[in-house]
Amino acid sequence: MPITPPANPIHLVIVGAGPAAQSLIRQFTLRGLTAPDAPHGVKEPVFTITILSNRDDCPEALLSLAATPGVSIRFGQAATFIDAEARTVTTAEGLDFTYDQLVIATGSAPVLPPVRGASSGLSYSTIDDAEQIGTAVTDIVKQLGRRPLGILVGTGPAAGQAEAVLRTRGVRPIRTTLRPAAVMPSVAGSALPATGIVFDDGSTMNADLVVLAEERIPRGSLAGTAGVQTAPDGGIRVGRDFATSVPGIWAIGDAASRDGLRLGLVLSSEAAAASCATRLVDDARIRIVGEMLPEQAVDAAA
Repeated sequence: MPITPPANPIHLVIVGAGPAAQSLIRQFTLRGLTAPDAPHGVKEPVFTITILSNRDDCPEALLSLAATPGVSIRFGQAATFIDAEARTVTTAEGLDFTYDQLVIATGSAPVLPPVRGASSGLSYSTIDDAEQIGTAVTDIVKQLGRRPLGILVGTGPAAGQAEAVLRTRGVRPIRTTLRPAAVMPSVAGSALPATGIVFDDGSTMNADLVVLAEERIPRGSLAGTAGVQTAPDGGIRVGRDFATSVPGIWAIGDAASRDGLRLGLVLSSEAAAASCATRLVDDARIRIVGEMLPEQAVDAAA
């Protein structure tokens, strides 16, 4: 006989509204799991999604996702506390949001203040930045008609990945571990990004492009309020299934840590979101079966 899933949908709360969170929402909408009126069998749970963003502005990409049935965004709601037992998230405004599943996607923060003029150059902090750098390099090669020379600033895993990205795209990187005082923009009117840096002593380095790959630290403090285990780098420790040490809580993006690295240096946002969404759906199916009558559960497992 046909089996009807529970009337109440699975309520998913996502803390954070950056690239990782947006990728996760896209996964649910692409799979048709957020539309309340979509046909679903017992193995296809229905989700409602609430995104808690600490920012007041809204990127266009996120705004389009918010138009999806079953998805809502709460702006200016910085999450400050998680009650894992009651399954609620409290914001700085004192609002409580209940959840069946919680995903922390709060990203990372730079260790040091931005270098003056950094916005005129390129940056590398996660695997997702490789595409942006690749596009910029293609445009630079078209304008120069030769293999470009690039300045790479940074130490650690991110800088190592950035150097590999530049070499793969034909750039000759010159790497410096000395932090510059400023990034110098290209000549006025030029379509090229920044082409040089200046140090505190007044010395300079010049090239065809500048990439900053400075260290970042995961924003994992929220997870600590729920007793979630963290890694030595401060990130939220997750397994291959993106689950944390506390049932019902997952983490993706730069807030998470796997194998001693920020997750953003291990997986792209889309890859992590696709895998995490699958795990969340599997968890929801188990929940649905657990709420069924015995005879319904047998039919569902068949």
